[in-house]
Amino acid sequence: MMTKKEQRLRRSRQTRVRIAQQNVARLTVHRSNLHIYASVISDDGARVLASASTAEKEVRAELAGPAGAGNSTNAAAIIGKRIAERAKAAGVEKVAFDRSGFAYHGRVKALAEAAREAGLQF
Repeated sequence: MMTKKEQRLRRSRQTRVRIAQQNVARLTVHRSNLHIYASVISDDGARVLASASTAEKEVRAELAGPAGAGNSTNAAAIIGKRIAERAKAAGVEKVAFDRSGFAYHGRVKALAEAAREAGLQF
């Protein structure tokens, strides 16, 4: 039997193949119990063009609380907005959304919608 992580990674593999054929930058998302991370990776997969996460000092300050809880949909929305701004600053308008095998629900969905609202196209 496969572990939860193996199942997620198996789901993510096919997505990566499809995204690679599109020749656009990809917006990857990783979520842990405490934080959520987003990166925009170049179409050839060689460089990280922009990144944002709830582990950043300014974001933690914005979320306040003892450790700056990065495990909420609010936090994910903040990261979605930040990643969109940084991607645009790096000259990226169009991306493919790579949810890394995570369900499009909750924090992952909040991040995606916030990035769309901030002007990223996918």
